[in-house]
Amino acid sequence: MMIDLHNHTTRCNHAIGSVEAYVEQAIAQKIDVFGFSDHAPMHYDEAYRMHFNEMDAYEHDILHVKEQYKNEISILLAYEVDFLEGFIDERVLSRKVDYFIGSVHYLGKWGFDNPEFIGAYQHHNIDEIWQRYFDAIEALAKSNLFDIVGHIDLMKVFNFLPHKDVRLIANNAIKAIKKADMVVEINAAGLRKPAQEQYPSAPLLEMLAEHDIPITFGSDAHAPEQIGFSKEAMHALAKSFGYKKCATFQNRERLLINF
Repeated sequence: MMIDLHNHTTRCNHAIGSVEAYVEQAIAQKIDVFGFSDHAPMHYDEAYRMHFNEMDAYEHDILHVKEQYKNEISILLAYEVDFLEGFIDERVLSRKVDYFIGSVHYLGKWGFDNPEFIGAYQHHNIDEIWQRYFDAIEALAKSNLFDIVGHIDLMKVFNFLPHKDVRLIANNAIKAIKKADMVVEINAAGLRKPAQEQYPSAPLLEMLAEHDIPITFGSDAHAPEQIGFSKEAMHALAKSFGYKKCATFQNRERLLINF
């Protein structure tokens, strides 16, 4: 089966295309389970996410296409939630959804994956910020709030890579993910970025396989044409590390299915 659980809508203010266009493209790409997981609201960097008063409408939109296309595809409802201390909101976490993706996009107040703030990299020790990033991933896992870790090595987005072995940097985070019984997505969006590599890298994917941590797949689409991007290559990559099953969700209950 084809699973694609990380996709956005125009409500995040940096995506294009109607909800119906996303679904129809997913059907054309022969995706069996398609998840909308748009950026959840929070009172920080509000230009890049929906507002709290849009959650009902967002959920209505997704549930509408879920019913409309039920004979052609399975549609899931979710949020991608930023793990940022002081800004995680119970109004999001209490919503009735199929799953939550937890992601780290900020180190403190620095939106490190935003091209607008790329200049800040020159003011940091690269190994130190990579460690800070994976410390945040570790804390995300230990929070036990989420079902999926989003783009686990997003710090590489602009190709500022650590000098230290990334496996050593990520070791404690991987252990925390395992203990929390979370899923890690294989996210194709990195192939569309300067990093030109999926999230996670092969060394990290090897670590996930060694720890028997489940995986799932996500296009991280912000436009309909990005749906299903490199999906066959992502499946082949996962299989090369011994994976035969991937995760999907229903009402926050995880199911492992063959892909």
